[in-house]
Amino acid sequence: MSELRLEFVGKQVKDMYGTFMGKVVGMVTDSDGSIESVGVDCGSVGLKQLAYEQLLVQGDYVIYIPRWRLDAQKLLRQKNLTLKRIKALQDIVTENDLMKGDAELVYIKYEKRLHAIEEDEKSINEKLQTRLNELEAESKSVKAVLFDAKLQYRSNEVTEEIYQQISIYTNELLEHINLEKAEINNVKAKLSKQTLENIASTTPNITITTQGLTTAEESNLQQEPATQNVMTPQIVAVNTSTEEKVAVTPDNNNSETETNWLNQVISNE
Repeated sequence: MSELRLEFVGKQVKDMYGTFMGKVVGMVTDSDGSIESVGVDCGSVGLKQLAYEQLLVQGDYVIYIPRWRLDAQKLLRQKNLTLKRIKALQDIVTENDLMKGDAELVYIKYEKRLHAIEEDEKSINEKLQTRLNELEAESKSVKAVLFDAKLQYRSNEVTEEIYQQISIYTNELLEHINLEKAEINNVKAKLSKQTLENIASTTPNITITTQGLTTAEESNLQQEPATQNVMTPQIVAVNTSTEEKVAVTPDNNNSETETNWLNQVISNE
């Protein structure tokens, strides 16, 4: 058995918000030996198979990451990158009208991609809302236990020590629930704020500093166009298959470079 598998076996599992789920008793592997899922003994609930990609070994515990979180984070990255590329295409056309015909072909492609992402976003939002409803029901159930314990304490059915223990345990559960609810609401807010307008408004403005220059140098800088020695805005195209970044300087006299970049985007995507 590999060291990787030994890291899982026998460890306690808890979700990323601190709630204990059970203990790892074994794993299911694919024909090539890679781990597909991990079997977790959840007590009276029985044995649950948790997807390997949703688990992370951290010290003495295995941390379970909810599926909604992985899906939402992936969607956030995809939507952000797509909006940035659309904004970059708009900038290219603005800076060099000769690129309009080539840019329109790529622009249509990214508009279709954005539409597909927005459809996925609707599905993700529905899942997030469903999870919020589940957490709200769990919260009410935990509060009912706490209230009943307080009632038993006031009627002298249980001691103060027992009531305090129940209070500690239930408040811990409520804290875990509130952490997950807060993160879901945060993700929903981030998705709603990811718009082309917001991408445009948050694009950094590049300013040229004249601090430390002589009067003559400062005068020449103000009169002459920016050269290669001066930092200029860059549009970065990311090849998602290799994570290779291609930087393109938006220079009206460098249309050939921009054309190569557009062709590379079309061929790589």
